[in-house]
Amino acid sequence: MMDQLTEEEHELAAMVREFADTVVAPQSYEADRTHTLSMDVVASMGDLGLFGLPFPEEYGGQGGDYMALGIAIEALGRVDQSIAITLEAGVSLGAMPIFRFGTEEQKQELLPDLLAGRALAGFGLTEPEAGSDAGATRTMARLEGEEWVIDGSKQFITNSGTPITRFVTVTAVTGQADGRKEISTIIVPNGTPGFTVEAPYDKVGWNASDTHPLTFDGVRVPAANLVGERGSGFRNFLSILDEGRIAIAALSTGAAEGCLEAAVDYAKSRTIFGSALSTRQNAQFTLARMRARVHTARLAWHHAARLRDAGRPFAEQAAIAKLVAGEAAMDNARDATQIFGGNGFMNEFPVARHYRDSKILEIGEGTTEVQLLVIARALGLAG
Repeated sequence: MMDQLTEEEHELAAMVREFADTVVAPQSYEADRTHTLSMDVVASMGDLGLFGLPFPEEYGGQGGDYMALGIAIEALGRVDQSIAITLEAGVSLGAMPIFRFGTEEQKQELLPDLLAGRALAGFGLTEPEAGSDAGATRTMARLEGEEWVIDGSKQFITNSGTPITRFVTVTAVTGQADGRKEISTIIVPNGTPGFTVEAPYDKVGWNASDTHPLTFDGVRVPAANLVGERGSGFRNFLSILDEGRIAIAALSTGAAEGCLEAAVDYAKSRTIFGSALSTRQNAQFTLARMRARVHTARLAWHHAARLRDAGRPFAEQAAIAKLVAGEAAMDNARDATQIFGGNGFMNEFPVARHYRDSKILEIGEGTTEVQLLVIARALGLAG
């Protein structure tokens, strides 16, 4: 599949892969151990233009597309999922809602710093009672004069509490329309009175990724902070999630490939009963299955990204890509850990981190079950 990349895409893949190997990988173990997101690495990604890849140059972007973003995320996910998700969320959930639905004034004000990696933004969607069922949102926003007054809470919000986090875009119920909740999206700058970024989570994986619950208690922001039309929030965030699933599939593919590469190297160097582990047929079959998963996952996300960039419908293909790639990452992490044996249980080895990190790839930005539901509906199956 790599042969179907353009020359420019090959160069991007090689550049980010080198950056991942020389800058990201050496700090990954310590960052995971200390639960610390390296702002130096984030700044370096900004210097490389990674945060601006799929945005036009007029806002400080690189003039690329979602395929380019996926290539970069895959290369990073191969060595450090926390860094990869920082880029993915910074683009798909932080900057993209502003670019897709914001006013020209919002774009001019917010996008340059986001696309340069000088600032990050979060996307406040998930709540304690509104995960996969995002329509169950309980956070409320009422319009008082020229201000929105917001009350509620969000959870599992990436990039919401870093030193350079500028704002979060929050989904909130702003009224009723045709007997249903009217959901809108509103920009809430960090530091606004009543807006609290709570203590970070103690997570199983993605330990170097910044993730917090958020609380809104009488938060007041200007009416002009509305993103898109009032009541368009539900439709808009569904389209944002469709795109994000392609990016998560790319991250998952990178993770699956990282596990494969580590397992192949270890099997070749590990001697067992007088011969290399790689000469054992059961190990060879395990590694061959891992290779097949990487190949299939990459085909799936490439297809979805090409459709998206061509302006064609891609929601079903994005769901397929996330389903296939997420399972590939989890399965390859499990198999790689088995190949490593006892060493695979030690956090100093990348496969151990991939084992802990990869489970969320079957949950975040739409669970496996949600992807199956999307695919089933594309088949015309009602429910």
